[in-house]
Amino acid sequence: MRYGRGPEVLSGLSFALPRGSFHFITGPSGAGKSSLLKLIYLAARPSAGVVRLFGEDTGHVAHRELPRLRRRIGVVFQDLLLLDHLSAFDNAALPLRIAGHRPSEYRGDVAELLAWVGLGKRMGALPPTLAGGEKQRLAIARAVVNRPEILLADEPSGNVDHEMALRIYRLFVELNRLGTTVVIATHDQDMVARANKPVLHLEGGRLAALAPQGPAA
Repeated sequence: MRYGRGPEVLSGLSFALPRGSFHFITGPSGAGKSSLLKLIYLAARPSAGVVRLFGEDTGHVAHRELPRLRRRIGVVFQDLLLLDHLSAFDNAALPLRIAGHRPSEYRGDVAELLAWVGLGKRMGALPPTLAGGEKQRLAIARAVVNRPEILLADEPSGNVDHEMALRIYRLFVELNRLGTTVVIATHDQDMVARANKPVLHLEGGRLAALAPQGPAA
């Protein structure tokens, strides 16, 4: 993968993510972690090679069909991208609203999801009034509200303290237990060390190591 005519930011990668798996993507700044996530959630296409999602070669998928695949992927962005003028409830419900669902169809499910991530009493709050950990959990709720098959998270613990990072990690673990494939790009070596999950380690845009299982938590 390259941006414009610049040098390749990713090259020579070859790996598979089994359905229902949980992987970390690690590596120093500039190693290509965010770029790899962009390829997976179809925000970018590879300059060479093949990316397969759900058994489909994404290079052969028509542009008008990409939203169909993207609806099967949830993303927690590094900068969260919450809408400050919408309540926590409306931020979480936004993917359903965009998909054309009526509030009467999703009101109960969204409220239950927000309660599950610990925001049951903050549903009417605007994002600027939420603490950092609350914003992270709201972003996770929005990413999974439409029950995606794959959940991608870019530095989800980057702006929270250690205790909140553990709470957020446990949410990902629970989602994975429910069947969602989870991929987390992170610098948080403490989170990685506590997990018993495979690690994709990038160095200079290449896959330097695929560590099978880390030490048990």
